[in-house]
Amino acid sequence: MIVHTVGELLRQWRHRRGLSQLDLAIAADVSARHVSLVETGRSRPSADMILRLADQLHVPLRDRNRLLLAGGFAPRYAERPLDDGALAAVHDAVRRVLRAHEPYPAVVFDRRWNIVMTNRAVDPFFAQADPDLLRPPVNLVRLGLHPRGFARIVVNLADVHAVFRSRISRQLAAAPDPELTALYEELLAPEPGEAPSRGIDTDVVIPMILRVGGRELRLFSTITTFGTPTDITVDEIAIESYYPADAESAAYFTK
Repeated sequence: MIVHTVGELLRQWRHRRGLSQLDLAIAADVSARHVSLVETGRSRPSADMILRLADQLHVPLRDRNRLLLAGGFAPRYAERPLDDGALAAVHDAVRRVLRAHEPYPAVVFDRRWNIVMTNRAVDPFFAQADPDLLRPPVNLVRLGLHPRGFARIVVNLADVHAVFRSRISRQLAAAPDPELTALYEELLAPEPGEAPSRGIDTDVVIPMILRVGGRELRLFSTITTFGTPTDITVDEIAIESYYPADAESAAYFTK
């Protein structure tokens, strides 16, 4: 196992963000020389300096803990289950968002796309999937693309596949994760010789088209995240809310 120093890790994050040492120094209000000394290990940064640089590099909280450990400091950010008492206010807020979105579907998932919570409007769609795919942890990407999952009711499966591929590619570019990489390689990686994905023709948003009960439902989604998290779980969850894209789809949910 390769063990990196805090300076090496910071340099990796800087390269990932496409910044020069001067760019980072200006953003963090320190000298470029100091950034260079930290990255080469000739200067041992304080915990506050590590977090200061990490903040400018938009390093996720989980990885900020790794930077602190590499620098010889204790982790700063806790990781509690969403139903932990300390996260009661957050848990209640998420439940309110899910409930308020009914009768339209909404799901909460973590950084690896494992479903954490849903509202009741999702239940009829889950009923379309093989029970084996609904054993926890239920992965939204696998459920959406598996032939025994939602793939058999998604009309524009190629579009949905392309959207998943794009979103997870950007996610991995922003913050590498071995398990998410494995999920990408399992379900989304281009096959040898596969032609580049065609552009998706749309005037506004890319809909997901589902065939349910003999009719087609057209849905688009929005993503909600917490703006100022200090807990890893809260930092990594997202709420995806689905909306009808036309009057006929809206009538299906509201009747």
